[in-house]
Amino acid sequence: MINGTNVKLGKVRSAIRELFEYGRKRKAEIGEENVFDFSLGNPSVPAPEEVKTELLRLISETDPVFLHGYTSAQGDYSVRKTLADDINARFGTRLTADCLYMTCGAAASLCITLNALVCSGDEVITFAPFFPEYSVFASRAGAKLVAVKSDPLSFQPDLAALRSELCDKTKAVIINSPNNPSGVVYSEKTITALAEILREHEEKTGNEIYLISDEPYRELVFDDSISVPYIMNYYDRAIVCYSYSKSLSLPGERIGYIAVSNKMEELSEVYAGICGAGRALGYVCAPNLFQQLVKAVTGKTADISVYKRNRDILCAALTSYGYTVIKPDGAFYLFVKALEEDAEKFAEKAKEYELLLVPSDSFGVKGYVRISYCVDTAMIERSLPAFRKLAESYKA
Repeated sequence: MINGTNVKLGKVRSAIRELFEYGRKRKAEIGEENVFDFSLGNPSVPAPEEVKTELLRLISETDPVFLHGYTSAQGDYSVRKTLADDINARFGTRLTADCLYMTCGAAASLCITLNALVCSGDEVITFAPFFPEYSVFASRAGAKLVAVKSDPLSFQPDLAALRSELCDKTKAVIINSPNNPSGVVYSEKTITALAEILREHEEKTGNEIYLISDEPYRELVFDDSISVPYIMNYYDRAIVCYSYSKSLSLPGERIGYIAVSNKMEELSEVYAGICGAGRALGYVCAPNLFQQLVKAVTGKTADISVYKRNRDILCAALTSYGYTVIKPDGAFYLFVKALEEDAEKFAEKAKEYELLLVPSDSFGVKGYVRISYCVDTAMIERSLPAFRKLAESYKA
C-alpha cells in the first residue's frame, strides 16, 4: 500500500492545470488561433536582454566545474550577499548573507519555510482568494490551512475576521501581494494593522506567529503611485518567499530565495530550521548557473508595460459588456464576477465560446473567474467578441 494522499494529488491536477491541458487538446482540434486560453500564469514577455547576455558570458567565461557544480546547500555566499545588499538598499533593511537561503522558486521557498516552522496540528492562516497550492503545502508540512475572507469590494484582507480565527494553534500567516488571483496590492494601512494584530496576539498568548510574504509578483505593479510594503519593516517575525519567475520571465528555471528578517530574536534557530527543512525535503542546492545569473542581473525586470496594456484593454472592454471587474494594481490576473452564481458552470459556459477561464472555487472564493492576461495582446483582441457574446447569452 502506498501513500493515498499523494496518489490522489498525482491523479487529479489542480483546476488551473486541468484547464491548461484541455486548452492544449482544443488547440490541436480547431487551431491555436481559435482558442482563447487565459488559464495559466505563464509570463508572455521575454526575459530582459541582460539575461541572455549574462548567460552567454557565464557559460563562455566561467569555469564549468564551478558553474555546473554544487554550491553550499543554502546557496553561494557571494550570491546571497549581493541579494541581501540589494534588498537593504531598496527597503532599508539590514540583512546579511546568512539571512538568505536560495531555492528552486517560490513554491520551494514556501514548502521549506512551512516545514521549518510548523509542528503537527498547527494552523496557518491565509486570506481568500489565495493560490490553491497553499493547501497542499500546508498539509504536507502537517498544518491545517485556515482561509480568512477578504473585503468583497476592495479584496483587502478582512482583519476583523482574522482576529476571530487567531488561536493557540496559529503558527503563521501567509500573505500574497500583489495577489494571485485578484491582482490586488495590500495597502500599507492593511499591513500596518495586520502586524499590530499579530503582535497583540503574541503578547496575549505568548506564542510566536510568523508572517510569511509570498512575493513572486512584487515587481509587477503598474502605477507609480502604488507600492508594495516590505513586511520586514512592519513586523519582526517576517519571512519573504521570493521568485524570479515573473520579474525576469524565468518560470521554468526555478530560482528564488527565502529571506528571514534579522530583527527576529530567534533568527539563528529559524534559519537553521530552514536549512534543515531544505535538507529533509531533498533540496541539495538551487542551480548554480541561475544563482550566478540573478546575482549579475539584480534589479532588472522584464517589460511589464505589456501586462499593463493587456489589463487596460480587458478591463475597459469587459466593463463595457456588463461584467463586474476587480481592477488589479499588479500581477497579471483579472478577477471577474461570474454572470451566474455558480462560477464552475459559468466557466463551462465560457468554453462554448472557446474562452478558458479558471473558476474561483479553488481559490477559496465563490462566484468569480480568474483571467490570466499574461498572453499575446493580439489574442486578447481576438477574444473580445467572444466575451461580448458570452455576456449577451446571459442577457438573452
